[in-house]
Amino acid sequence: MPVIKSPTRLPKNETIQLRIPQDIKFRLERYAEFINASPSYVVAETLERLFRKDAEFQIFLTFSKSSNPKEVTADVSMTSSDDSQDEAGTLRPAIIPANKRNPQ
Repeated sequence: MPVIKSPTRLPKNETIQLRIPQDIKFRLERYAEFINASPSYVVAETLERLFRKDAEFQIFLTFSKSSNPKEVTADVSMTSSDDSQDEAGTLRPAIIPANKRNPQ
């Protein structure tokens, strides 16, 4: 049974250009053939799945909401300092305002 289901509707699309290893391109094309979809659909669905399952990314999105997707207003990182943990020792996100970030 495929992990990604065949498309049921056609979404609005944007065009991007990527460079990927030849073996990944081959497997991408074969997987698209396997589920009777386009390689673009497989990439989009795989990224959607990744974005939904990455809890740290979800926290990042929550604190960096912007009307412009290119504009990031805060960085969220998981830190292990004592003041960033709850009683159970679970890490909490450390929010770094845009004007306090270290340039990289």
